[in-house]
This record gives sequence, structure tokens and C-alpha cells, in this order.
Amino acid sequence: MRLLRLFPDDTKIPFMRWRKWSFLFSGIASVICFVVLYTHGMNTGIDFQGGTLMEIQTKSGPADLEGIRSQLNGLGLGEVQVQSFGAEDDVLIRIARQEGGDEAQTAVVSKGQASLGDSVDYRRTEMVGPRVSGELAQNGILGIISALGLIMVYVWFRFEWQYSLGAVIATLHDVVLTIGFFAIAQLEFSLSSIAAILTIVGYSLNDTVVVYDRIREMRRKYKRLNLVVLLDLAINQTLTRTTNTALTTLIALAALVIFGGEVIRSFTASMLFGVLIGTYSSIFIAAPILIFLDPQLAGDKSAKKVEDDSDEAAEPA
Repeated sequence: MRLLRLFPDDTKIPFMRWRKWSFLFSGIASVICFVVLYTHGMNTGIDFQGGTLMEIQTKSGPADLEGIRSQLNGLGLGEVQVQSFGAEDDVLIRIARQEGGDEAQTAVVSKGQASLGDSVDYRRTEMVGPRVSGELAQNGILGIISALGLIMVYVWFRFEWQYSLGAVIATLHDVVLTIGFFAIAQLEFSLSSIAAILTIVGYSLNDTVVVYDRIREMRRKYKRLNLVVLLDLAINQTLTRTTNTALTTLIALAALVIFGGEVIRSFTASMLFGVLIGTYSSIFIAAPILIFLDPQLAGDKSAKKVEDDSDEAAEPA
């Protein structure tokens, strides 16, 4: 059986020739993300804002979301989000945090249950206060920073400091653009979004380490090979693995975005975006940044001609 290949094994795509454009694109995209984040802010969910969450199930067939939303909006409780999840009779209700402390939050639950009456079953009711939501936000930020720090230590021990710094820059690039995606698309940012970002960090790092491992292997084998040529060869040799992994992951995530429902929409949509960005950064950020972090090798005067070294590396061992 003939195997499916998106790219032939002997690709010679000059990725490093485009490094200035990729850095320019990433720089502009990062600035746009910061501007949108500053001007529009995040659509933070109840986990970070505080408020009331109610999970109900209608007793008489599919839920009438518009009817439930109209009933609750008539109570004057501020922002109310009503969405279906799972089966057609499952409904998730989010009500904005009220002024007045715990008593006001308890009154929200009472008003909501009185308005909906006995036509629904109340499966779950949660109240998140501002203090708890602030701690959750702080812990989420600390989690991301800790992950980046541990990544730097891990890659430093496994490779060299240049690789470590390059991996962190590429991963930080992915985090910034993913957070910007949340701000631009106004997806709900909750604890599951933190989980999505950490998952994207792990995916991106895995891709980056695969490329770095091939670069290290080739640097040991071809010590006099110009770094720019070596990076192109390493990326081309790992291109099939990178694209196949990304494609299968994207297919699964696309199915979840389309059929997964609103409850996990922000998670799956951010993951879909993050996998694309993570694949891009492994090729166009993590690898070429070594040229700037290791200028001595990049401009090695004792190296052979680029064409000769390229031919030597392409020969089978």
C-alpha cells in the first residue's frame, strides 16, 4: 500500500530565507494582540469574574433557550448567559456577580429557581466570589509562568542555553498569540482556557524539541556545515513528521469545534488556533532564532562553501 505523504522525503524548502518575514509577521501579530487586549480586554468567565452558575434539565422535551433567557433577563440580574450542552434538554446558566456579598448571590439562586419553577430539574448550583476568582486568576498566571520556567530548565539540561532560550521565546510567542486570539474573538476565558494554553505549550514544545534534536544530531555529524544550511536541512527532514502530527490533531479538534457544543467551544477553538501557531513557531521562530543566539556558528568563516556542505549532508551515511 502506498503511504500518504504531504511532502516528499527530499524536500529542499529554504525556510531560513523567510526568517526575517516570519519575525516581522510574528512581531506585528504580537503587537496587535497586546493592543486588542488593552483596548477590549478579555471576555472572562465566571471563574475569574465571580457570579452564579446553574445547571438545569428541562422536564418537557428540548429546552427553549430564548424563553429561559427572557425569563431570567426580566429579573434584572445583569448579564445572563444561557446555553445548551450535551442533550437537548440540558441547559447551563451563568449569572453575573451581584453587589452585596454572599447574601446577594444566594438571592440570585432563589430568584432564578422561583422564575423557572418546577418545570426543570436543578442539577448543580455554584457561587464564585470575587476573592476566589482573584485567586484562580493568580494561580492560572503562576501556572503558565512556572511551565515556561521549567521548560527553560529542561531544554537547557538536554541541549544548550541557546536552545533553551529559543524554546522559551517560541513558546511565549504561542502563549501571547493565543491570549490575543481570546481577546480578538471574545471567547470566554475561564479555567479551561488556562488548561488549553498549557496544553498548547506542551504541544509546541514537543514540536520544537523534535526539530532541535535533529539540529543537534546534524551539528555533531557535520561540524563544519554552515548553520543556516543545517537548519534548513533539519527542518526539511522533520517536515513530514511535523505536518502529519499537526494535521491529525487539527482534524480531531475541528470535529470538536463543530460538534462539541458551546460548553467546550472556547477550549477547542483555542486549541485549534494554538496547534496551528505551535507548528508555525517550531519552524519559523524556534529554529531560525538560533542564528541570532549563536552568531559565531552562523557566520563561521572556516566553513566550506554552502553548496559543498549541503551536498555532503544530503549524502546517506
